[in-house]
Amino acid sequence: MFDALQDRLDAVFDRFRSSKSLSEDQVAEGLREIRLALLEADVNFKVVKTFTGRIKERAVGSEVSEALDPGQQIIKIVNEELVTILGEQSAALDLGSASPAVIMLAGLQGAGKTTAAGKLAKLLKSKGRSVVLVACDLQRPAAVRQLQVLGERVGVPVFAPKTEGDPVEVAENAIAEAKRLGASVVIVDTAGRTNIDEEMMQQAADIKAAVNPAETLFVIDAMIGQEAVNVARAFQEAVDFTGVILSKLDGDARGGAALSVAEVTGRPIKYASVGEKLEEFEAFHPDRMAGRILGMGDVLTLIEKAEAVYEEGQQEEMAQQLLSGQFTLEDFLSQLQSVRQMGPIGKLMEMIPGMGKAMKEAQAEIDEDDLKRIEAIIQSMTLEERRNPDILNGKRKKRIARGCGRSAQEINELLRSYKEMRKMMKNLGPMMGAMGGGGGTISQARALRKMQKELGGGGDMLEQLAALSGDDPMAMAGMGGPPSGSGNKPVPRRNKKVPKRKKKKRR
Repeated sequence: MFDALQDRLDAVFDRFRSSKSLSEDQVAEGLREIRLALLEADVNFKVVKTFTGRIKERAVGSEVSEALDPGQQIIKIVNEELVTILGEQSAALDLGSASPAVIMLAGLQGAGKTTAAGKLAKLLKSKGRSVVLVACDLQRPAAVRQLQVLGERVGVPVFAPKTEGDPVEVAENAIAEAKRLGASVVIVDTAGRTNIDEEMMQQAADIKAAVNPAETLFVIDAMIGQEAVNVARAFQEAVDFTGVILSKLDGDARGGAALSVAEVTGRPIKYASVGEKLEEFEAFHPDRMAGRILGMGDVLTLIEKAEAVYEEGQQEEMAQQLLSGQFTLEDFLSQLQSVRQMGPIGKLMEMIPGMGKAMKEAQAEIDEDDLKRIEAIIQSMTLEERRNPDILNGKRKKRIARGCGRSAQEINELLRSYKEMRKMMKNLGPMMGAMGGGGGTISQARALRKMQKELGGGGDMLEQLAALSGDDPMAMAGMGGPPSGSGNKPVPRRNKKVPKRKKKKRR
């Protein structure tokens, strides 16, 4: 969604990076470009004015003029101010002490409330909560059936006694049903409209008064643009929501709602829907989202996705296999299947700092179908062939090609790539060992995630990464080379020994 905005901001940052000192005119020109980039992204103009005003106030002061690298310092300021307008700190779901805890969803028709209800139910269920979904959208055709289908897919009960009538009565009866079932959380899906009207707002207010929710979450389409501000204010006045769910964050619109709603309403964005699948729903972290927008990646979310897929201790085992060179095609297949469970490969690559930009510059795209073909080739091999690919001869390759419907050339290309990767990782083994062991990277990542939790979601992620790795934070984000005085010395080349010439015997 933020590709266009990211490209515009990156072009501005390139100018800052190339300058060792910045004049007030250069800062003003850069801010003008940032202002235009945000307005083109459909960010509310008042939010843009506040955002650029705060950057200007910090950029023309001693904070930049006394910095060793003014260009990188301005980029750091933009990152911090972007975190501020996105909500500054992560806000967890507050379910209170009542049982069952009620979560009410409100928003316009088509914003994705019903789907968000199913995704939130799946997320809470994965955390050990017993959930009941309640169908209070009795006006949109097939809304009740849609929620029932989602409930079946997630594996949670759906309270839907009627498809028309009074939704307030349904909501009240749902609480009694949830107590009978012993549920700890009730998620109420309410009706929406194609526009804001008094009847819809009053209905939402009546349902809220009847069930007294611990959380009232406003679901807003991230593609709505400038209108997001007016819609959000109207719902805030009517139901006084406690948090926001951004839906359709994987769309191709400009994303102005994401950058406007938290600043305008003062309410935190708590969740974001980042794909069509039920599992593509995650807690919203302002610092991580700012990192994605600025092309700095999102290492912490990538770690969490990996930990959700891999079993305890499996990460270290995988790292040791890679670095020792004892990595078979069977292991490769297992890892490929696990990675695909984490989500689309292209999105995962964008979470690695600098990788998204590098892929754009190289015009490289990862085709999910290619991964399926690789999986089919390896699955057509016997267990012995997967564990020892060196035994694959022409006859075996022909059999594998017939089994998976691919050509022998594709099998050879896979084997060549696999051997190159195994060789490269084996060469990296001694280097990683010198840096603190093969599992050091994963251990550091876990330490970083723990630090982030202890800070309550605050702090600068890049600075924390720097503290663990000893690198400059902006250099890590692809913002430049290593800091001056970092102690990185060039490795001297060894002089090759020249063999002595044999003396010719005189006759």
